[in-house]
Amino acid sequence: MTVKQLALPELVAECVRLGIQGVGLWREPVKEYGTAAAADLVRDAGLTVTTLCRGGFFTSDGWEEENRAAIDEAVTLGTDTLVLVSGGLTPACPDLPAARARITEAIGALAPYAGERGIRLAIEPLHPMYASDRCAVSTLDQALEIAERFPAEQVGVTVDTYHLWWDDRAPAAVERAGAAGRIHSFQLADWTTPLPAGVLNGRGQLGTGAIDLRAWADLVDKAGHTGPVEVELFNDDLWARDGVEVLEETLEAFLRV
Repeated sequence: MTVKQLALPELVAECVRLGIQGVGLWREPVKEYGTAAAADLVRDAGLTVTTLCRGGFFTSDGWEEENRAAIDEAVTLGTDTLVLVSGGLTPACPDLPAARARITEAIGALAPYAGERGIRLAIEPLHPMYASDRCAVSTLDQALEIAERFPAEQVGVTVDTYHLWWDDRAPAAVERAGAAGRIHSFQLADWTTPLPAGVLNGRGQLGTGAIDLRAWADLVDKAGHTGPVEVELFNDDLWARDGVEVLEETLEAFLRV
């Protein structure tokens, strides 16, 4: 998503050129290219699919069929992790307690299906500004309260610096998640202000904002996470630029911070 302006073959080729060994894929461009074809493309290039984004939106109708399809796509792509954005308030779930109850129930129904196929569900808490429309799970503690109802090999969490950096309880929650083997995904983005209209596409390039990214990396490392580190930037200014240039810049920023 950081360089969504690149077509999938170009993204894969540039990752290989730059020595980037893994790529987190989003379902929309994968389905547009063809899931099986995308799997072959990435595999033949020697890349690993780190995660697939996204499942979730459990507070809306049709969640079960859509999420089972996402799990099946993850299997085809060869990743072991499906990231979940759980969903916000809807007429069926008009408040936060109702939404979180529906999310917990839905994950409970989905987890065995995922587990049987070797796919881990990674609940991603989103910053509270998204609680009404995108994700009623706002803190890592809330995500763990749901995840801990299920086996760690089935359900864990995503630690995303953009969403969690403000929460002074998050470091302890990272330790708790790591001790239980529930850090299934780790993502970096920086926080810059002012936020754009709509606030969705305001993730800053690494090292340009308020987050101590190295401290977060150290925290997650000490918690025992040995998996890949993803960079996930939603940013209209970055998307308007040459994608290869942005990818090179992002790699340089990652190594620097």
